[in-house]
Amino acid sequence: MAERKIRILMAKPGLDGHDRGVKVVARALRDAGFEVIYTGLHQTPEMIANTAVQEGVDAVGLSVLSGAHNTLFPAVIEALRKKGANSVMVFGGGIIPEEDMVFLKDKGVKAVFTPGTSTEEIISFVRTSVKSIH
Repeated sequence: MAERKIRILMAKPGLDGHDRGVKVVARALRDAGFEVIYTGLHQTPEMIANTAVQEGVDAVGLSVLSGAHNTLFPAVIEALRKKGANSVMVFGGGIIPEEDMVFLKDKGVKAVFTPGTSTEEIISFVRTSVKSIH
């Protein structure tokens, strides 16, 4: 019996309209053998949580370049918890100052990737982190 592919939801919460980076990461994850669902732009935290639950994902990757990461990332985690999706790992990326990374990790974001991070590093993180929660 074949092992189930790790399912990842990639999402752009908020009003940020820049999606090149999230598309590059989504394609790299897909090419690495993950099953990837991309929500598109302008998603609310509730929309992201609903899609995550409906799709039965193992992880949610968030991308924010607008500076609203300290509000949006925790809101997505809270929306997931309200839906009982406590085992869904959340990671994120974007233009995020180093001083905000500690805050985000304290709120439940497992990793934060900034511009210049290699797709290989993100793939390795997801592979290792999702296997550890199963």
